[in-house]
Amino acid sequence: MEISFEGIVIRPWSVKDAERLAIIANNKHIADNLRDGFPHPYSIKDAHSWLNMVIPINDPPKFFAIIYEQELAGSIGIVTKEDIYRKNVEIGYFLAEEHWGKGIITKAVKAATAYAFSKFDIVRVYAEPFADNPGSRRVLEKAGFRCEAIFKNYVIKNGEIKDSCIYSVLREDFIYKVII
Repeated sequence: MEISFEGIVIRPWSVKDAERLAIIANNKHIADNLRDGFPHPYSIKDAHSWLNMVIPINDPPKFFAIIYEQELAGSIGIVTKEDIYRKNVEIGYFLAEEHWGKGIITKAVKAATAYAFSKFDIVRVYAEPFADNPGSRRVLEKAGFRCEAIFKNYVIKNGEIKDSCIYSVLREDFIYKVII
């Protein structure tokens, strides 16, 4: 299954993606803006471990490779929630630094959000960027998400206490249509 949208493709991960994944993910600028479960440095072993974890559970697909100009450019995933949060999914992503500023990740967020609303019985998609990550915050805003809150001193990253945000879009407010 592939989702094409405005010049990008998101598709489920393959073991063949490991080498390129290790190259683009081994970037401190990326790791500094993700949760601690994302290692730095990021090795080929880390890429294989992650792919071996997500590929067997990726049905229906929730974890996608972002393809731009026929090359792996990043990652985007949606995490379904449980219990009282079961009508929500969380979206997370990263993009190879050489592709920053091209609008690729905004397109991928729109595509993955449209997919989530079409595939899952949810009412809301949300993301939790660090407050000091204006690039990611702007991506979400351009994709139709709104900042619901800024949580003061909410997270710790690289030994520093930081603010975090929560952005969301509701099903009834989401306007992008993607062919799935």
